[in-house]
Amino acid sequence: MGDVSEKRKGELYLFSEIVLWAFFPIVITLSYAVLPSLVSLAWSAVFASIFLGCLVLYRKVWHEIWNMTLWKYLFFITLFIAVLYYVLYFLGLERTTAGNAALISQFEIFSTFIFFNVVRREYISAAHMVGAALMVVGVFIVLTPNFSGINMGDFFILGAALFAPIGNLYQQKARRIASSEVIVFLRTLLSIPVFFALAYLLNVHSSAGDIRSSLLLLMVNGILFFGLQKILFLEALHRIAITKIMAIGAAGPLLTLMFAWVFLQQVPNVWQLTSLVPLIAGTLLLTDQIPLRRGGDHTTATRAG
Repeated sequence: MGDVSEKRKGELYLFSEIVLWAFFPIVITLSYAVLPSLVSLAWSAVFASIFLGCLVLYRKVWHEIWNMTLWKYLFFITLFIAVLYYVLYFLGLERTTAGNAALISQFEIFSTFIFFNVVRREYISAAHMVGAALMVVGVFIVLTPNFSGINMGDFFILGAALFAPIGNLYQQKARRIASSEVIVFLRTLLSIPVFFALAYLLNVHSSAGDIRSSLLLLMVNGILFFGLQKILFLEALHRIAITKIMAIGAAGPLLTLMFAWVFLQQVPNVWQLTSLVPLIAGTLLLTDQIPLRRGGDHTTATRAG
């Protein structure tokens, strides 16, 4: 009974996380009405760090901060997830639609597969090869309308998806020696000066009035998406198999397309809807949800959390 209860709790965490993640591009896009992407990112991280810091104190896990091994992992986690992933993602959303961002982000499953199975020379089944090919086809379909004039926003999102697996590898290692709250808190805190420095170097500024007018969106973005959503994902990961998480998470881009239609009036186009078919099929194959394989191999794919 206890295992069933934990599984149900994990599924609740997961569904809540998927809905929040689907809203993520919408809220970011709304904040861009007033603030540049790097300014929005930096202030969102500030509010996230305050929320996460309070959570660390409440859970009484602050002592984990003094673990020197954790700091070794944190360098790579901060670089590849907190900085490279989110900088590229925010810059991408400034130049493309929320729907495109959600669809192209699914390519992270493919890049994780390549990182774990090809670079580290793990066994690759025929089903996994077909799934990987379908993921490439799905992203190609999304990018196709822009071939006449390259949309850099789409390629920024694609770049973010390529960096995520490296950061996730070190997050897995860090999670063995520290709580999820401490890991997310420290990586967010360490990224704040980097975000503000990038904004300064690129001469990206906003007035105090603009920041005040976007305060609610920045707080929502920081607390819900940089804070609560990450905690929900890691808690679900402890209770549900990663293959099931990725399979269920494939519904995320469809939710984002629907939310973008309702809140941003971005009507899904035929390219976006068509790309859902190979992207979802590829996800199911790479996470072994479609039984077309021989043997017992498992992909360790996970999206940035």
